[in-house]
Amino acid sequence: MTQLERIIPILRIFDEAKAKTFYIDFLGFSLDWEHRFEPDMPLYMQVSKDGIQIHLSEHHGDCSPGAAIRVHTSGVRELQKELIGKKYAYARPGLEKTPWNSEECTVTDPFGNRLVFCEYLT
Repeated sequence: MTQLERIIPILRIFDEAKAKTFYIDFLGFSLDWEHRFEPDMPLYMQVSKDGIQIHLSEHHGDCSPGAAIRVHTSGVRELQKELIGKKYAYARPGLEKTPWNSEECTVTDPFGNRLVFCEYLT
């Protein structure tokens, strides 16, 4: 019997340093691994946090920039406060209460990809 286990999104990036500053320094992900076919080839890497994995790719054929992913989150208010406290020069994410009974903190990476951290209210 087939069982689907998880989804790992691939997001397009264009600059290794900016990607690492955003995903590792700002969002607090860990760098799991990096791959290049040769030293001057595009980077493909995996970052993770709390069991969430994201692949980041400089390869133009892997995906389009400007994607959006939703990350179900516990403690989204605390996450938003933590991110504001880091004083990242390019983002001051807010907190939005939605009509579908969630609170959401949306951040956009330097490449136009949106990560929506959402917590459903009971």
